Amino acid sequence: MSSQVSVGVVGLGLMGCSITTCLLMAGHKVVAVAPLPTDVSTAKPRIEEHLQKSLQEGLTTLEPSYYWPSLLITEEYAALADCEVVIECTLENLAIKRAVYEKIEAVVSADTVITSNTSAIPISVLQQEVKHPRRFLGLHWAEPSHTTRFLEVICGELSDVSKGEWLYELSHRWGKEPTLVRKDIRGFITNRLMYALYREAFDLVEKGYATVEDVDRACRNNAGYWMTLVGPFRWMDLTGVPAYHTVLKELFPTLSNRTDIPPLIDDLVKAGAKGVQNAQGFYEYSPEEARLWRETFEDFSYEIRKLALRYPADVVKKKMKE
Repeated sequence: MSSQVSVGVVGLGLMGCSITTCLLMAGHKVVAVAPLPTDVSTAKPRIEEHLQKSLQEGLTTLEPSYYWPSLLITEEYAALADCEVVIECTLENLAIKRAVYEKIEAVVSADTVITSNTSAIPISVLQQEVKHPRRFLGLHWAEPSHTTRFLEVICGELSDVSKGEWLYELSHRWGKEPTLVRKDIRGFITNRLMYALYREAFDLVEKGYATVEDVDRACRNNAGYWMTLVGPFRWMDLTGVPAYHTVLKELFPTLSNRTDIPPLIDDLVKAGAKGVQNAQGFYEYSPEEARLWRETFEDFSYEIRKLALRYPADVVKKKMKE
C-alpha cells in the first residue's frame, strides 16, 4: 500500500487525534470522521499541537501547515468511500460500535480493511457486528499514538490472517514495532499482562501491605527500569532463569486471583474521578498539578521514544554487525 492511499479514522477523541497525527506524519491522506459534532472544532487544534511538538522533538521536519492538504475532518461517513483502511476508535460500547460499523460498511468498498482500536472487546465479538468479518481486524494503539512504538494487530476467529500480516508490515511505516496476535483473546497481550499487574497492585494496597505511592515507586524503579529494553522472558534470561523457577513455586499461590472490581477504583469512579483529566484520581491534584502531569507525560513520551530507538529489539545483532 502506498503512503499516498487514504486512511480513515472514525472517532476524534484523545486517541483518534494522535492516531491521525501518526498517519499524517507517515505520509497518508487521512479522512477523519467525527461521530460527535463537538469533535469537529476541537480535533484540528489537538492535531496541530501534536504536529508542532513532533516538529520540535525531531519526529518530523515539516511544519503542521504542510499536512493540512492531506487531512479532511468531517462528520460525513461518505468521505470514507475511497479509503483502503478504516480505523474505528470510538467508545468501548458495543451498541455505539455497531452503529459506526453500519455507517462505515454502507460507504466503503468490499476490499476496505476495517479495524477497531478496542482494548476491551474481543475482535471475534466485534466481527459479529459487521457484514464481512474476514476483512475486520483489531489495531490496538497506545497513547500518545504518534510517539509510542507499540501496536497490536489482532486477528479475530473469522479474520483473514493475510490481512493481519499486511497490516503488520504496513504499521512499520508508522514508526511502530508491532505485534501480530494471530489468535483472538480478551485483552490481547499487553492488557492481559498489565491488568494482572493492576490486580496485584490493588490487592497490595487494599490489604494494607503498601500505599499507592509505595506500589508506584516499586514498579517505577524495578519493572519500569528495564521494560523499555526487554520484556519479561528476556529479563529472566538476563537475570538468571533458575531463580525465577525457585520463587514462582512459593509465590504464585499467594498472588491475587480476585475477579471483583476493587473498591479502591470502584469508589473513585462512582465519585466521578477521571484522573488528571479532572484532577481527581488515586492521587490528589490541584488543577495546576494535573496540567503539569499531562504535559510531563507528553514530554516523557518523546524522551522515552528516543531512548527506545537506541535499543531496538535486535540491539545485540545490530552491535555484532557493527
